[in-house]
Amino acid sequence: MLCQHCKKNVATYNRIDEINGERFETHLCQSCYINLFGGLNSMNAAGDIDALLFGTPSFGRKKCPVCGTSYSDYERTGLLGCASCYDVFKEELMPTVKRIHGKTQHVGKIGLNNDDHGLYRRLKSLQEQLESALRNKRFAEAGRLNKRIDEITKTLYGEGNGDD
Repeated sequence: MLCQHCKKNVATYNRIDEINGERFETHLCQSCYINLFGGLNSMNAAGDIDALLFGTPSFGRKKCPVCGTSYSDYERTGLLGCASCYDVFKEELMPTVKRIHGKTQHVGKIGLNNDDHGLYRRLKSLQEQLESALRNKRFAEAGRLNKRIDEITKTLYGEGNGDD
């Protein structure tokens, strides 16, 4: 039987509860159980399972298995305990990250190749291409590459070409 939460792994935690004459079955893999309820020694597992079944998340009781930080600790302090917390609380953190940053995918600051670091990388690449073109006697291509190298060098070092 597959885990009811992730629907990927085999359920290893199986529980049947009868509440007011209704039968509720819970089937979770070990990973989802730990992520949802903070481990096998949860003091209020029945309440957590009820919350899972009825759709009310138990974020406050969810704990990081590495450092023991709970989501309620994060809400109170605004601090996570370790790098693993980002994985454990990913579902809860993503709306906040999206609200603050506008997106949830990191794209970095470098990428337009118009800053000095990008220009240095481009210059190095063009110099390697120029050497290859000269080695293979492609002189027309070498001339075009040399002009582009001169343009970047002037941008980086000014009109003196940096040979001073």
